[in-house]
Amino acid sequence: MNWGRRLLDQLSVYLPMFVMALLASGSWWLVRSAPELLTQPANQAVRQEPDYRLAHFSVKSFDANGRLTREIAGDAAQHYPATKALHIEQVRIDAQGDSGTRMNARAKQGIATDDGTQVTLLGDAYAIQHPHDTKPQLELRGARLVALPDEDRLVSSDPVHITRGGDVFTGETMDFNSNTGTYALQGRVRGSLAPKP
Repeated sequence: MNWGRRLLDQLSVYLPMFVMALLASGSWWLVRSAPELLTQPANQAVRQEPDYRLAHFSVKSFDANGRLTREIAGDAAQHYPATKALHIEQVRIDAQGDSGTRMNARAKQGIATDDGTQVTLLGDAYAIQHPHDTKPQLELRGARLVALPDEDRLVSSDPVHITRGGDVFTGETMDFNSNTGTYALQGRVRGSLAPKP
């Protein structure tokens, strides 16, 4: 009897370790057998078709004082998550700079990035900066113009046609700053200056 009791005492010392080992191996098996629920596949395909569409819309931006600084509108638009861009039909942009200068831009199509830092105008694109203070009206035309609203710039890597008052300029590339009214033309640049009255 004493012998059985001693054996039972020794087993009871090792029993908790045996149960813990059994639970640990069961947990390990469960983790290995269960599907990965929380992790996304690394090579999941991004949707190529639009995830939403808009019709006759406008998006407005305001400054800290509540002043309207920019409005982008269009007849229709489709958002593509693969490129993180909004493709707009008959795009229209109306903007007002800190100095009070107003600019309107139009094109048959537009592509706006999700973060709003770039809007590409395609097809008969033009932008008009209205007269302000002593600055005359300035009109920019091209097949493709890229608006960078945060930088108040309009750039083009394609040929452009610029009309400033009675002066006419053409160039192969352009970088226009709407706040300062300065533009840099490169490539084959031509100009025709109207006589001052």
